[in-house]
Amino acid sequence: MELFNTGPVVNLLPFDGFADYYGRALSAMAAEYYLDRMLNHIAWRHDEAVIFGRHIITKRKVAWYGDETYSYAYSGKTRDALSWTPELLELKAIVEDACGRTFNSCLLNLYHTGGEGMAWHSDDEKTLEPNGAIASLSLGAERKFSFRHRKTRETLSIQLEAGSLLVMHGPTQTHWMHALPKTARVLQPRVNLTFRTMLVQ
Repeated sequence: MELFNTGPVVNLLPFDGFADYYGRALSAMAAEYYLDRMLNHIAWRHDEAVIFGRHIITKRKVAWYGDETYSYAYSGKTRDALSWTPELLELKAIVEDACGRTFNSCLLNLYHTGGEGMAWHSDDEKTLEPNGAIASLSLGAERKFSFRHRKTRETLSIQLEAGSLLVMHGPTQTHWMHALPKTARVLQPRVNLTFRTMLVQ
């Protein structure tokens, strides 16, 4: 099932979770401005993963920021959060105001072209708030974002445009996986900011 919306949607998922799509949280001009700031003022590094004992370095780049130097472990690697930049704090405030939630960290992904994507996965690390919200803000190239139910294998997809906001919460990460499919048709970069709440020890 393909979905596309330019206005608010209460929930894209038919059952077992919540994926609230807000449409554009930023104007086209603001989205372009923040894309430039993210591309040029974020401490990007190639992502790393350990898969079946193999050390993989991806073309996709990531960055991890937060209120504190939170350690975030996923895909067999641990990362320590950097201090917020002024622009990240501005975007954090915009996202929090739009969805009525607060976040203490942000994982950013940089996809240089449509040739880079993300395989099926869930953001269910134990260091994240259980059933907490993950707010995904998209900048740059429009890309398809897909969901797949773990048991029924039902899938649905939505086109995420520049400046759009998608908030996953509740049992979504338990029952649904998500992915960013690769495509040869997209030649421009996309930056995805995923605001999260880390458990404070």
